[in-house]
Amino acid sequence: MIKSLDEQITKLENKIAILRRLGVNDPYLAEVEVYHKAAVWLLEHEEFGQKGAVAWTREILDRGLLRAAQQARGEAPWLYQTGQSVTRAYRSRIDGSVQPYAVAFPADYGKDRARKWRVDVVLHGRNDELTEVSFLHQHNGENNIPAGQDWVQIDIYGRGNNAYRWAGETDVQEAVENFLAVEQLLGRGGLIDHNRLVLRGFSMGGAGTWHLGLHRPSTWCVIGPGAGFTSTHGYKGLPDKLPAYQEACLSIYDAVDYAENAFDVPVVAYAGADDPQLQAARNIEGRLKALNMPMTLLVAPGLAHQFPAEWQKKVEAEYEKFTANGRPEQRPHVHFVTYTLKYPSCDWVEILGLDHHYQRALVDAERSDKGLTVKTENVRVLHLGMPLGALREATPINIDGQSLKMTPYQGAGGELQLYLERRDGQWAAALPERLFTERLRTPHKTTGLQGPIDDAFMNSFLCVRGAGAPWHDSVRQYADADLKRFQAEWSKFFRGDLPVKDDVDVTPEDLVSHNLILFGDPGSNSVLAQAMPGLPFQWTKDKIVWKGKDYTAAEHVPVLIYPSPFTVNRYVVVNSGHTFHTDDYKGTNALLYPRLGDYAMLKRAGDKKDPLAVEVVEAGLFDDFWRWPARP
Repeated sequence: MIKSLDEQITKLENKIAILRRLGVNDPYLAEVEVYHKAAVWLLEHEEFGQKGAVAWTREILDRGLLRAAQQARGEAPWLYQTGQSVTRAYRSRIDGSVQPYAVAFPADYGKDRARKWRVDVVLHGRNDELTEVSFLHQHNGENNIPAGQDWVQIDIYGRGNNAYRWAGETDVQEAVENFLAVEQLLGRGGLIDHNRLVLRGFSMGGAGTWHLGLHRPSTWCVIGPGAGFTSTHGYKGLPDKLPAYQEACLSIYDAVDYAENAFDVPVVAYAGADDPQLQAARNIEGRLKALNMPMTLLVAPGLAHQFPAEWQKKVEAEYEKFTANGRPEQRPHVHFVTYTLKYPSCDWVEILGLDHHYQRALVDAERSDKGLTVKTENVRVLHLGMPLGALREATPINIDGQSLKMTPYQGAGGELQLYLERRDGQWAAALPERLFTERLRTPHKTTGLQGPIDDAFMNSFLCVRGAGAPWHDSVRQYADADLKRFQAEWSKFFRGDLPVKDDVDVTPEDLVSHNLILFGDPGSNSVLAQAMPGLPFQWTKDKIVWKGKDYTAAEHVPVLIYPSPFTVNRYVVVNSGHTFHTDDYKGTNALLYPRLGDYAMLKRAGDKKDPLAVEVVEAGLFDDFWRWPARP
């Protein structure tokens, strides 16, 4: 049985090699390769739990061979198929892996070139038996879409079961970006109505909808979360209070903290009356009622964790109140809350600097004929876009009770912008060139460079293994074991091959193209040795000087994330993959929160049988200028 699958896999692998020699590139190559990847992963992880797994694997390998033959002739008929849900794929910028998604076009898509189509992005619920094979089988292009589906539907794989966090969050973005890019490539970009993007999902998909919808509210014309969790505490049996650095990081993904952003995107939520997850929606509803902000919540009497077709129709009727006209392009009033510059913007408002990460930051900005009125909290640097048709003339601004007149900055493309900075309690105009240069000279936490450690694995990264002689075998044992664990967990739970090189093989392009994840010590890892002058601690063969304290180098392992000393807009991470592990992945998705913040000092526990046995001596978060926090 397995032998016959191996033969099919080898056959498809050979066909893919031929396509490469023929010069076939992405997106077409990825949409053949995804079938090979799906089968390889199923066998590698022995994921035969579902009854039809073997038959489905044969089926998807046959489909991969069919696509390979079509591509060899220069054909890609699956890109034009309507009326069924069809597998698509892209190559991820994170790790180079091929990841699937699915697209279902209505039967008359593209027939009327003047018609613009609504697009629904659908997030699946948790399924512990979900694999690439089962996803490709589900979207094999043979099952007709429901009657009456009058929109394009993108079904997200999300790298499996992670509640669309971390690389799973990036997967949603990359899948949608890939779909839009391919439509543009095929000359169909004009068929998509970017003001009618809907985000929806049920169960884990509902949790993903809450967080992606409220974090990025200006992307969607309506969001439809169904029965998904919105907070970490109260969902599973955690202590009432976690360490301060962990508590702070819960604000990254706890959607309830972003409830106010429902001001910026309509919410149509659903849950069964007997579903414990109804409380998650009630929590957000309660916060919005206190602020007099609207939200639609449909509750199905007598139902538990279910979303039957009759209630899907009722929810769709609510969506249509917002999808009919789509999202307004020129919204005069924005009320936006964030806790991290990982989520910095809504419509024409962008926060460029905070006073304190993981504390509530607010911008309430309103345009009128008389100028702009802006209220902020915990905001240090702000960027405001001017409306279309605005003139480059002095604009009255009232910001936090302070009156200013500012002439908009004109970008290279002619767009008009306002940049403001608060210093010593006073707001003033700022040139973006100066703001950028200051960030080069003095590290700032900014979008894409705000931490924590786990953030490094949402963009292109490369693990660098020290090939030299270590200062201490104990550190090497830990670093090697941690890298091996990360490799196994990344493959199983984020569905890709971990990018790894020895330090001696790292190229100049690697140094500037990736977040660098450096394992070992400065004795064993030459790249880490080169990075040390740009990191905020000292490490010699004898001791580690860390926050003004000395630690013995033979017994301790430093872990941290920091802006890269080698280039701008990239991280280095020392001796850490994701800070949550197998038991957390296998538990509820609410457990996928950062365990170590921005930094930690680990002490080897002296267990020779378990090189990963360590004690966290201390851990924490850098301030907004990447400095050690002030002592209390």
